[in-house]
Amino acid sequence: MAQVGIFVGTIYGNSLLVAEEAENILKAQGHEVKLFEEGTLEDWQPYRQHYALVVTSTTGQGDLPDSIAPLFHALRDQVGYQPELHYGLIALGDSSYDRFCGGGRAFDALLQEQGATRVGDTLEIDAQEQPEPEAESRPWVEQWGLLLK
Repeated sequence: MAQVGIFVGTIYGNSLLVAEEAENILKAQGHEVKLFEEGTLEDWQPYRQHYALVVTSTTGQGDLPDSIAPLFHALRDQVGYQPELHYGLIALGDSSYDRFCGGGRAFDALLQEQGATRVGDTLEIDAQEQPEPEAESRPWVEQWGLLLK
């Protein structure tokens, strides 16, 4: 099965809950999974040949949380083109803010710009509609895991 690195950007812990649930689902499917709460570029590099799952919330200003912003900046400033990367993205946000899921959307845009291949569609979870984001993400993760080779 596939090797998957899960990279988490969280403020209040909801993204971490989603990531931990994803880790459990993917492991149950037989994938080799490692979760990074504050992933670094060094942590990211091995998964360029495998799969990365980014699970991130968004600050009130539409930015990435402090736990994942350094990785985003390192990817943007030091990595550049990475067409060998396959990834998935789960973005958490609150639609009462102007830049709903802005952090996740920025991460997705960066990886697309770098030539990476997104596996499946991006999942956006709205805190206004879903108070338990891990329940909302469960079916998506199950499907995403089936797409991995």
